[in-house]
Amino acid sequence: MARKTPTQIALHALKQIEKHEKECGERWSEATKEMKSLSKQLSNHAARWEKLAWLVCGTIVTAILAMIIRSIF
Repeated sequence: MARKTPTQIALHALKQIEKHEKECGERWSEATKEMKSLSKQLSNHAARWEKLAWLVCGTIVTAILAMIIRSIF
C-alpha cells in the first residue's frame, strides 16, 4: 500500500466533506418541504377547530339567553 501525501489526504477529505454536504443539503430540502406541508395542514385543522369553537360558544350563549328570557317572561 503506497503512502499518501498530505495533499492527497486533504483532497480525499475534501471530497468526503463535499459528498456529506450534498447529502445533508438534500435532506434539509426534504425536511423543509415536509415542515411547510405540516404547517399548511395544521393551519387547515386550526381553522376547523376555530369554527367548531365558535359554534359551541354561540350555542352556549344562545341557550343561556333563552333561559334568561324564559325565566323573565
